[in-house]
Amino acid sequence: MAKKLFKFLAFDFGASSGRAMLAKFDGEKIELEEKHRFSNDPVSVNGSLYWDVLRLFHEIKQGILKCANSGDRDIDAVGIDTWGVDFGLLDKNDKLIGNPYHYRDTRTDGMYDEAFKRVPKEDIFKSTGIAFNWFNTVFQMLSMRVNNDEELQRAKTLLFMPDLFNFFLTGVKRTEYTVASTSQMFDSVNFRWAEDMLKKLDIPTDIYPDIICPGEKVGVLKKELADELGVGEIPVIAVASHDTGSAVASVPVVDNKDFIYISSGTWSLMGVELDKPNISDGAMEYNFTNEGGVNKSIRFLKNIMGLWLIQESRRQWEREGELLSFDELESQANAAEPFSSLIDPDYAEFQTPGNMPERIREYCRKTGQKVPETKGAVIRCIAESLAFRYRYTIEGMEDVTGNKYDVVHIVGGGIKDKMICRFTANATKRRVEAGPVEATSIGNIVVQAMAMGAIKDLNEARKVVKNSFDITVYDPENSAQWDNAYEKWKSICLK
Repeated sequence: MAKKLFKFLAFDFGASSGRAMLAKFDGEKIELEEKHRFSNDPVSVNGSLYWDVLRLFHEIKQGILKCANSGDRDIDAVGIDTWGVDFGLLDKNDKLIGNPYHYRDTRTDGMYDEAFKRVPKEDIFKSTGIAFNWFNTVFQMLSMRVNNDEELQRAKTLLFMPDLFNFFLTGVKRTEYTVASTSQMFDSVNFRWAEDMLKKLDIPTDIYPDIICPGEKVGVLKKELADELGVGEIPVIAVASHDTGSAVASVPVVDNKDFIYISSGTWSLMGVELDKPNISDGAMEYNFTNEGGVNKSIRFLKNIMGLWLIQESRRQWEREGELLSFDELESQANAAEPFSSLIDPDYAEFQTPGNMPERIREYCRKTGQKVPETKGAVIRCIAESLAFRYRYTIEGMEDVTGNKYDVVHIVGGGIKDKMICRFTANATKRRVEAGPVEATSIGNIVVQAMAMGAIKDLNEARKVVKNSFDITVYDPENSAQWDNAYEKWKSICLK
């Protein structure tokens, strides 16, 4: 008897684009096909930055429709992942109240100080295990409360962005665990909302639907949508709907719990998997975070400003009339002088859109370094500095967890930048295994497969990933030279 060929459709919303990826799984290997790609551009209106949510839901429907029209209407399941922290609010009639804000909006300015007046910083970390980032949901919500936002006053339900899209598809309101965990409002130790802390912050505690875990079914495609799109009432699965949660699920390690990963894209999310949150003083000192993963695991990680610095530099040069490919920029960077200029990738001035090359030059002026004038020098400065930030993070992970990590697994689109992969091996003095590229979509898909009984568990899922996609290995080189430069980076960036 022939094995069933499963078809799973993953929607992955990244910082600049979204994709509908169709996976065909024969029980041994996954084959991926991009069915639909679309831009995911935040919209600035009257000084605020929003998700273009209705257009994006239209794009989800287009992804399903393209499957139906190309002979793949027999989809077994659908799953959606986005980045964390952002949300939509529904009123008493389940109507969306306004446009969801984008995390790079400035409304959270000043909210650190406001929050810490009400609840000590240490108590917030102990309650949630989440690192402090200006865009966290808790600070977005506090901003709405402080400013007497009428949208919050009318809200009866909060849905994080993947939950909101799932609601649009199914009519079912659920909160998926991995994305809830990123909010800095969820107590992952006790697996519940941190209600005591939220009450002290004067943030509502009664607007969050029931928690659902990765691999559970949200519902099925509403009949009117199924009829509109020419498909059946497809199951909609709660995947690890925080995109990093999906990416980590795809890391091709087998029978090994002690591994370190980098989910490399606009952000670099670098961390390890734990069975329970680590809310030690050391974790707080390093600003490590405890986010949810598949099987209620903990993604103990550090948010690092990743390829955003290169992407934003490239956008600036395009604005100036010169559009260079990433390969061309990498070639120029390889030809530039090594270790001439170094930066802290997480410097606050680098976090928002703008003239990134000039901000980098200004950082170098302030720190008394050679100023990178050429495009190649700017890109090399970013790449080397990211690699050193990775090394510092690994050392902190080993310090806090007591484990040793000999291999760095890099997944995601950032592995296309071979220079950064190579520099990471050199800086960390560890072997780098890079792949798969489409990590988030693949992690989304394997959780769907687990939900539908096509894959037994996460370990088997990772075996399937390893069997299906190529892995590139980078071994460290020139260790003494990189050691010396690392000391220079620390002296400049860790003051």
